[in-house]
Amino acid sequence: MSSNRATFQRFHEAVNSGDAELIATTIDEVVAPDLIFHAPVPTELPGPQALKRVWAVLLRGFPDIRVEVEDVIAEGDRIVSRNTVTGTQQGEFRGLPPTGRSVTYNEIFIFRFAGGRIAEIWGVVDLLTQLRQLGAVPS
Repeated sequence: MSSNRATFQRFHEAVNSGDAELIATTIDEVVAPDLIFHAPVPTELPGPQALKRVWAVLLRGFPDIRVEVEDVIAEGDRIVSRNTVTGTQQGEFRGLPPTGRSVTYNEIFIFRFAGGRIAEIWGVVDLLTQLRQLGAVPS
């Protein structure tokens, strides 16, 4: 289990690097090639590619994006992470031109590990709060 925690920590450090290449390389190293990704992501792509696309889109929209882990619960082959995400929209995101607005929203992710790699991900992201803060939907 501690190796799962170390893998989770490595993934988390990569996504907070702001470096798309490091994130993609880390995904290749810590995510199973047959990753099952339960989230509203591009379904035409296999799991690791979909995860890379998600981070490319996030980094384009929010170059300063930061995921702060508030709670981590590890049990068996799963790790649950409750996060606060912050960033400033400096690029196009979900069809919105750059607004310069800051966002702070919450998310919860469950990671299932197999063979030392992330094999399955479930995610719940507070997109409504994010879109309200960007002015895309009324408050």
